[in-house]
Amino acid sequence: MEPPIQVNSEIGRLKTVLLHRPGAELEALTPDYMARMLFDDVPYLKVAQQEHDAFANVLRENGVEVLYLDKLAAEALAIQEVREKFIMEMVRASKQEDSYSTYAIVNYLQSLEPLQMVRKVMTGIKKSDVEVMEPANKQLHHFMIDDYPFYLDPMPNLYFTRDPAASIGNGLTINKMHWPARRRESLFMEYIIKYHPRFMKYNIPVWYDRNNRFSVEGGDELVLSKDTLAIGISERTEVEAIERIASKLFNGSNFTRIMAMKIPNKRAFMHLDTVFTMIDRDKFSVHPEILTGEGELDIYLLEKANTHVGYEIKHRRSLKETLQEVLGLHEIQLIQCGNGDPIAAAREQWNDGSNTLAIAPGVVITYDRNYVTNEALRKAGLKVIEISGAELGRGRGGPRCMSMPIFREEI
Repeated sequence: MEPPIQVNSEIGRLKTVLLHRPGAELEALTPDYMARMLFDDVPYLKVAQQEHDAFANVLRENGVEVLYLDKLAAEALAIQEVREKFIMEMVRASKQEDSYSTYAIVNYLQSLEPLQMVRKVMTGIKKSDVEVMEPANKQLHHFMIDDYPFYLDPMPNLYFTRDPAASIGNGLTINKMHWPARRRESLFMEYIIKYHPRFMKYNIPVWYDRNNRFSVEGGDELVLSKDTLAIGISERTEVEAIERIASKLFNGSNFTRIMAMKIPNKRAFMHLDTVFTMIDRDKFSVHPEILTGEGELDIYLLEKANTHVGYEIKHRRSLKETLQEVLGLHEIQLIQCGNGDPIAAAREQWNDGSNTLAIAPGVVITYDRNYVTNEALRKAGLKVIEISGAELGRGRGGPRCMSMPIFREEI
């Protein structure tokens, strides 16, 4: 019997993927609130949905089973007792601490059918949605006028399903997200793994859970091979989280090495997969700005060993030589975003030119607007399938960001 989760590479033929179709949560974005919700602009929902549907259709046309987050979550919450527990956890995670409004919000969510409830949590609960009884004995904070429109914030970043959880081997990390705006997102996957019929009957290992102190996000987790995991040390992933993943992964799986890559701490490079992705057995897309002129950056190899922490650490500088070392290859090719033009590189990286999704060895999905990088990929022998991302890209994520692989064939 095949395991429900299997991801031992970035490039094995993709068989099952988790997506989230953007919904009304995008229409909750306004210039006043979008920075709080980690957006730089307000996407046009109708077009974003059309683009996302086209992305999903490309995946299906290439033999990929497409699962949707809202439907999986609703199926996992079919039992009332589980649903009530989820609602209480979600409300607490939303920092909704006023007892009067909390009572009204919980009652409102419990009155909805599972799928309707899940979608309402995702799109946010406005103060106008819920009637809250005023307390008989008001305290000072009840007199403070607050014009913020939401009781529960919307989750506009949910269509980037790569980040809240990451499949690694036959298990996954359920991530502690860095920014408060995204921390509730991983609760959906926690309940799906525990209570969905597709997953609950298996003892699926969780290499890291969302209740940990330190943040890690799936955009920083790249499965290079069946024994090597790359993790970015980035704006959103802390080194202490990498240490804890290493300890659990080395004790409970066939993985023996983590390649920790330090990238600049800046919004444009928020995750490793915004500047570096594996696209074939020996080919990688890379944004040149993360490297020195000699092709170097700080790399730390955590290798399983009989030590008190369970691993030893080796420092490396050459990206190309380190990839050849960990993959056992004589030669690898680094294909630059922007094809060596610094202006094109900066522009196309901002538009997710390095955020390619491999659906098979040498077959990638990219945004069509990154035409310089796409042509460089084709010249290197890759099959490039282009999708439109004019509106989807406003959230600062590309095809890899928008997809959580659940099952890949072995290579």
